[in-house]
Amino acid sequence: MEIFISTFLKMFFIMTPFFVLSVFLTVTHDATSKERKALAIKVTTSVIVMSLVLLFFGKHIFEIFGITLDAFRIGAGALLFLTAVELVRGNKDTAKVGDKDILQLAVVPLAIPVTIGPGTIGILLVMGATFENTSSMLMGSLALVCAVLVIGVMLYTSSVFERLMGKQGLLVISKITGLFLAALSAQIVFTGIKGFLEL
Repeated sequence: MEIFISTFLKMFFIMTPFFVLSVFLTVTHDATSKERKALAIKVTTSVIVMSLVLLFFGKHIFEIFGITLDAFRIGAGALLFLTAVELVRGNKDTAKVGDKDILQLAVVPLAIPVTIGPGTIGILLVMGATFENTSSMLMGSLALVCAVLVIGVMLYTSSVFERLMGKQGLLVISKITGLFLAALSAQIVFTGIKGFLEL
């Protein structure tokens, strides 16, 4: 249960849900409620599939490229820190719809790189390599899916969030998320350095 809760909270914050929500609202500004809901379902499905692939095959990726877990922790932590800085400063790139069919935005850019950015990919690979047995892997996978589903529900009910919080409210929460991410990324880097130096 402890693995489930820690993985759920970690993945929920790493995927920057309020930033994802603000981008989603931006790119679906002129969409109908029905189109928003259809897009939310497609984004959620895409994120679940890609996250589980990264989680399950992370170890094999390490083996193929000869990367140590501690080196990847440091790299992933650094990337996550950059994401946190962009969130706090408020200049993370937002996607533009243009004349595209709105459902074409589900995989790129909403799933990748908005929801699953470089930092998230790094953390998923690290997590996949650190699970000690099948039980912890299954529990971690379930927590990951639940975290993505919560974000999916947020996107599905995005119109409600837009009315309740307004753009400024979402911006404030996005910055707070950035602060949490900065602390989390620092912890990941410290763990990597500690392991590398065998302290």
